[in-house]
Amino acid sequence: MVDVRPREQAEKEHIKGAVNISLAELDKVKKLFPKQKNAPIIIYCTQDKLSLKAFDIIRKWGYVNTSYLEGGIEAWKKAGGEVLSGQLKKEIVYIPKPKHGTIGIEEFKKIIGKIPANVIILDVRDPEETQMGIIKGAKNIPVNELKDRLNELPKDKEIVVHCATGMRAEMAYNILKEAGYNVKFLDATIQIKKGGKYKITEN
Repeated sequence: MVDVRPREQAEKEHIKGAVNISLAELDKVKKLFPKQKNAPIIIYCTQDKLSLKAFDIIRKWGYVNTSYLEGGIEAWKKAGGEVLSGQLKKEIVYIPKPKHGTIGIEEFKKIIGKIPANVIILDVRDPEETQMGIIKGAKNIPVNELKDRLNELPKDKEIVVHCATGMRAEMAYNILKEAGYNVKFLDATIQIKKGGKYKITEN
């Protein structure tokens, strides 16, 4: 939550947990915002037109989950929201909550470095994509074929699913979980080249 009022106003009363970055400073502090472009950002001010200006700036930076509090802090107080006085923090700390069933990038790297006997790496990309490269030892079943090919996957092993961006991997996770499998999925972007060389980046 970002309070874009001048510091003096914000220190008199502000919403608990808000970070104060005045509208006048906003253009200069892009680097303070999280690198995750899907981070939820809520802006508030005393006037909606000023909140909207801040909203436009932050959206232009690529933050897709940005909104502003209509009516500002006065609307918040009328709704019974808590306000505090005193100095606000200026540092933005965003710790994304992993989706249920995800595997961390470092853990995934460790597993594919030497796939344990009780783990199956399941690549749910289309065959054309795997021709560009596939992780050594991974099994490929496109997500749109998965329901019809469940018999190819043993239930006594852990299934770790990936695709190119995490979207299809999450779909596969839900299919497998519903079918009673022990499964996790990688919610990240992975590029795989010939020989199994890969690059993983956070979404």
